[in-house]
Amino acid sequence: MKLGAFSMSLSVKDLSASKLFYEKLGFQVFAGDMDKNYLIMKNGNALIGLFQGMFENNILTFNPGWDENANTLKNFTDVRDIQAHLKKQDVSFHTEVKENTSGPGSFVISDPDGNIILVDQHIQ
Repeated sequence: MKLGAFSMSLSVKDLSASKLFYEKLGFQVFAGDMDKNYLIMKNGNALIGLFQGMFENNILTFNPGWDENANTLKNFTDVRDIQAHLKKQDVSFHTEVKENTSGPGSFVISDPDGNIILVDQHIQ
């Protein structure tokens, strides 16, 4: 099972201050929009999403079908297949992707400590 690109999605209080801080650590803006209250920052193959006012807690994010440069992968595990595998493992879901569909979709689960995990597929 391939989960795709991994990033930390951070809930930040001040997007500008967070951007400046992570730039000091060597991160550069990779995607996003200050006017839409989010930036995706990159340092090598490390990705951090900075999100102001979009969610309460930090989220572990996986993007099936993408590498760390948002390039489409030829071979990847579809989000619905990942979800089906996890259901067989008795994992509980907060939200689910609709089965018998294709293309973009996402689901949300949490680990035993309550850390939120988003599996978010953007491609066909």
